[in-house]
Amino acid sequence: MAVGDFLGGSAGGGGDKALKMGLADTIRLAWADDDLRGRLIFVFTIFAAYALGIQIRVPIPGIDPAMFESMIQGNQFLGLLNALGGGGLKRISIFALGLNPYITASIVMQIAQVAFPNLKEEMKEGGEYARKKNSQRTRMLSLLLCVVQGWGIMRLIATSGALPPQYNTPWVYATVVMFWMAGSMLLLWMGEQISEKGVGNGISLMIFAGIVIVFPNMAQTVYTAVQQGSTSIISVLLVVALFVVMTWFIVFFTIAQRRLPITPLRRQVGTKAVGGSQSYLPFSLNMTGVIPIIFAISLVYMPYQFANWFPPKSGPHNFFMALSEWLSPNFSSLKGLCGALFYMFLIFFFTYFYTAIQYNVDDIADNLKRQGAVIPGVRPGKQTRDFLDSVISRITLVGAVFLSVVALNQYIVPLLINVAGLSILFGTSLLIMVSVALETMRQIEASLLMKQYNM
Repeated sequence: MAVGDFLGGSAGGGGDKALKMGLADTIRLAWADDDLRGRLIFVFTIFAAYALGIQIRVPIPGIDPAMFESMIQGNQFLGLLNALGGGGLKRISIFALGLNPYITASIVMQIAQVAFPNLKEEMKEGGEYARKKNSQRTRMLSLLLCVVQGWGIMRLIATSGALPPQYNTPWVYATVVMFWMAGSMLLLWMGEQISEKGVGNGISLMIFAGIVIVFPNMAQTVYTAVQQGSTSIISVLLVVALFVVMTWFIVFFTIAQRRLPITPLRRQVGTKAVGGSQSYLPFSLNMTGVIPIIFAISLVYMPYQFANWFPPKSGPHNFFMALSEWLSPNFSSLKGLCGALFYMFLIFFFTYFYTAIQYNVDDIADNLKRQGAVIPGVRPGKQTRDFLDSVISRITLVGAVFLSVVALNQYIVPLLINVAGLSILFGTSLLIMVSVALETMRQIEASLLMKQYNM
């Protein structure tokens, strides 16, 4: 499974991403179909098990959950991990790590295929055996990352003062990390079961479920803030309007495409001329999905994570904390503005970098040549490669601007409404949620159309 499959990226040019049927009609017809209804019920059953598992706490002796929760609310990186994991990190549940280790491992393995040509050649020529072997490597790396991330979170808990010194021992760390590792692997298994027995991409839907699960808690938080007078109704209405606008904005750019016309060369077969009918080579405007944002936010908040590996008020701790203040984006201080600009730079860099990994213009040009197809007005060979390179570069620029707007939106929301943790749902999480929902609806729609075609 390619990482782009569950993070919104496109592995190829991509087909038509717009839905052909209305949302209500798609849901009604899917529920009326016995097979699809059974698959949907299976997906909802897995979601229920996920929601139940988030409530199961890992028994960490002497921990102060309130202090740890306040630390999460004050850190955008931990807040994002918490939002993507359905609030499991805040609750210190068995699903605290979520699918983050597996997502990171998948990204690393995909980059490794570019860095090591023999791995790429193995995936291209090895068939099913190579895919299974790559999946095994990804799982092993996921286990390693579970240990690294789990150990790091335990260090954050200890340095925040939420863990009493007498329990700050390697044995406690190892026990908790084992719980979290098992929970993360269980989530991965549940996602695979959805892919096999349900509808859509299981990993995508588990991430989607983790985001949706926190919605009721967010609504309760906003209601409490209004009741206490810390937030006005006008601010809430502004945020709701912003949520609707951003959702439309993300949907528009998710389904938007640049279609290059291609024409197969006409050839004579007997007395008839074959070929020549025009078709299209589609390129999504958002070709990389949410992957550049994940890379960027990981680097931006890395100094904060390093700082917590050292004792408070020590030299390295103070250095990394000072660096973190300059790199953490917000719009309330000069340091935050510098962090926002650096964040945008990283998003642009990783968007171009990941696009270069996904789209090889030489391969696309060679495939068109082998198929006997040409782009009107462009000669085959070098001219086609140069033309495709310029088109993809312009598309990538639009995609990078789009991702930057979405990513920085979550730092604008706190200026409108002062509710801790609410801004997380307006950036990366919203992009993931919309992308997964559209992709799942497309798959359901395709199943319905196929059934009607076979009748």
